[in-house]
Amino acid sequence: MADLAPSPTPGTEHSELDLERGARGRLVVKDRAISRIAVAAALSVPGVVRQSSGLLKLPGRDLPRAEVTTGADSVAVALYLAVTWPCPVAMLSREVHVTVAERIETLTGMPLEGLHIVVAAAVPRSGDGDAEVDARQLTAECPDGVAPPAARPPLARPAAALVAVIVAIALICVAAVAGREFLIAKGMIAPAAWVRNSVWWLAGLHWQTWMAAAAVAAAAAGIVLVCLALLPRTRTHLPVGGDGTPVVWLRPVDVARMCSARAGTVAGVGAVHTTVDRRRATVHVTPNGEIPADDLDGYVRDAVAPALDTLASPRTLRVRIGRLRS
Repeated sequence: MADLAPSPTPGTEHSELDLERGARGRLVVKDRAISRIAVAAALSVPGVVRQSSGLLKLPGRDLPRAEVTTGADSVAVALYLAVTWPCPVAMLSREVHVTVAERIETLTGMPLEGLHIVVAAAVPRSGDGDAEVDARQLTAECPDGVAPPAARPPLARPAAALVAVIVAIALICVAAVAGREFLIAKGMIAPAAWVRNSVWWLAGLHWQTWMAAAAVAAAAAGIVLVCLALLPRTRTHLPVGGDGTPVVWLRPVDVARMCSARAGTVAGVGAVHTTVDRRRATVHVTPNGEIPADDLDGYVRDAVAPALDTLASPRTLRVRIGRLRS
């Protein structure tokens, strides 16, 4: 018996290749899936930890996190990490780069176009015994067998910087005058000689009363310059973390904004302004009437105090309640 095959209907004819392609379908990997793959791969590297406490609660983002950009045939990832401290950050980032790239290419089949690693937080190591073991491991991992020095805190510009700029400009002017005198001595130009005439004028001077005042002023200026050169540079940022080796610093204005953001979450606060100095953080609150002023002080303190506790150098919290808005 002959096989009967249905005749193709006009307008619906397909080749065997088209049918094969339709049977295969497509594989779509969402950005969220790639992000989770990158985060899981990063956490598999020793030294990378989860961070969801402290300052990072404000924006509501945990670490590690990945921002993925998918193209037609490749993918790019920006990876934000929290690491234990101390640790060799350069070596750790290289290991994370290799691990994440291999995991993404293996599981998604898409080549990794670029991987940018940002160390966004450092978590102190816990436990004295663990700290000693980690320190020995860190020393062994370093090329010279010596642990890297502790990070230096941000400091203000030296007080002698302005004096150094003025002296540099004065030396440039002296060089220009010396070049002019050289051209005059060689006969290339014929204006009046400033240095020669000034020396002759000084040589003809005799003792006068104003010279005593000039000598005192010159001595005072010298003492001031020496003090400026020896004056220690002031710290411009506040350290975060109480383990004695902070690696993150915040400007006082950033701490003030952080406190204002925390205080602004309280229901009874209408407006808030914070000032931070060397000893205290003062939160100025304007109530909106939803909470009594006597209770508002405690609510604001409960909201702001955890943010100040993250600072290595303590600041006294002071809350001032203003007048109720009409």
